[in-house]
Amino acid sequence: MTKKAIISVSDKEGIIEFSQCLVTLGYSIYSTGGTLSLLEKNKIAVQSIKSLTKFPEILNGRVKTLHPQVHGGILADRAIKDHMKTCDEYSIELIDLVVVNLYPFEKTVAKKDVTIAEAIENIDIGGPTMIRAAAKNFKHVGVVTSIKDYQDIQKELVSNKGSLSKQTKQSLAVKAFKLIAEYDISIADYFNKIGEKKSTALPQYLTMALEKLTDLRYGENPHQQAAIYKRRKENGNNITQLHGKALSYNNYLDIDAAIEIVSEFELPGAVIIKHTNPCGAAIDDSLDIAYKRAYEADSISAFGSIVGLNRVVDLKTAKELSQTFIEVIIAPAFDKDAKDLLSKKVNIRLIETNVSDNNRNDNQVVFRDINGAVLIQTSDNKKVSAKMFNCVTKEAPSKKQMNDLEFAFCLVKYIKSNAILIVKDGKTIGIGAGQMSRVDSVNIALEKAGKNAKGAVMASDAFFPFKDSIELCVKYGIKAIVQPGGSKRDQESIDACNANNVSMVFTGSRHFKH
Repeated sequence: MTKKAIISVSDKEGIIEFSQCLVTLGYSIYSTGGTLSLLEKNKIAVQSIKSLTKFPEILNGRVKTLHPQVHGGILADRAIKDHMKTCDEYSIELIDLVVVNLYPFEKTVAKKDVTIAEAIENIDIGGPTMIRAAAKNFKHVGVVTSIKDYQDIQKELVSNKGSLSKQTKQSLAVKAFKLIAEYDISIADYFNKIGEKKSTALPQYLTMALEKLTDLRYGENPHQQAAIYKRRKENGNNITQLHGKALSYNNYLDIDAAIEIVSEFELPGAVIIKHTNPCGAAIDDSLDIAYKRAYEADSISAFGSIVGLNRVVDLKTAKELSQTFIEVIIAPAFDKDAKDLLSKKVNIRLIETNVSDNNRNDNQVVFRDINGAVLIQTSDNKKVSAKMFNCVTKEAPSKKQMNDLEFAFCLVKYIKSNAILIVKDGKTIGIGAGQMSRVDSVNIALEKAGKNAKGAVMASDAFFPFKDSIELCVKYGIKAIVQPGGSKRDQESIDACNANNVSMVFTGSRHFKH
């Protein structure tokens, strides 16, 4: 019995060669619209879908293959006698192979100034229906939806005299169902976006398709499995590894934290990350000095760290970096001399990525699983600026202090709450992270800073509920404080500052990080 194939593709790449192979193997081909014209033009034996359905394409091509002669032939289970009897009764020809790719909906809606009418006309109906039908009946029908599969399918067809193995057909069906799911998600996302763009970044329904990039050795601990996935339409983690062994789950978390932090800096800046928290950060007119100052902030914690930089790494900076053990270095680029020097270290990973502030998306959402449900929030991308600071004390910060306060509050939102950060001359000198009591975080940060705290500034990610933290700061010589404000006892903290000639500014913006 002659095998039959339906071919209807939006992207015509490779379809001529594929069709020629089918004809050589004795297939009868049915086709539609532009695909039919292309095959006829290239003198490939092909019949119009109309010759199968005895019905013309209608509604400007919206209805071509939605017909019992098409879907009966695709969906008929050859092992069920009643199915075969029905096919005989209505002269339905059995279809063995469906080759379809879809209208380019995502490309269409990605265009600038695309209209809803254009988007609607690029919602494929017949294609997904045929793909779904063929995938459902994969025991008997092969369904090819990706140009990338053409060559492998041709080879197998030639080897097996026109047939595909059950394993191949099932594998193709999985790809087909995935394609349809992603296609429907892209349509739902588009209409969600245009329907709710004036209201919220968190619509009533969220759809997501993820694609695995690679398995990881393990998760946070060796007994946990882990992998990294990319979101549909995204480029993945947008990093390029130049040197070193594979990245771990924890490496990826630290890299993400480093990129977020150095993206905040306008001057050349460096951050040293341990367990997603910065243990040292600094800005300067030159990158090598910025890194050196960040390292000096906590040289003990810097051992085995992840380092983020926001400028191209030159040889001078590379020499500074090479003096201690670093797990990962992330930067926009490494010049040749820097790369050659750092690559001599076997255990270091060199990562290039875009750390530009221009890449930040105010509507980016963050997901967190909580035992069967998912918490979703927009990213804490609120830009920190001294312009938003409101001085609440008699003494106002100096210009130099104001610069340090801005730098400190910019950084504190990346530290686990309760978070306290002490800064002096554009450099962190003490960090207290993740304590259950805010005063404990203050104690840790001040002890880290030691004598250097004299004349420094301090930032807190949330308000001070009592004046005890202020009194500790006074003992160490802190001269200016930035905090969100908003406590019922704010005046108590203000009075403590006024009594000790400490300036304090409120931001009105809290930055908890759990």
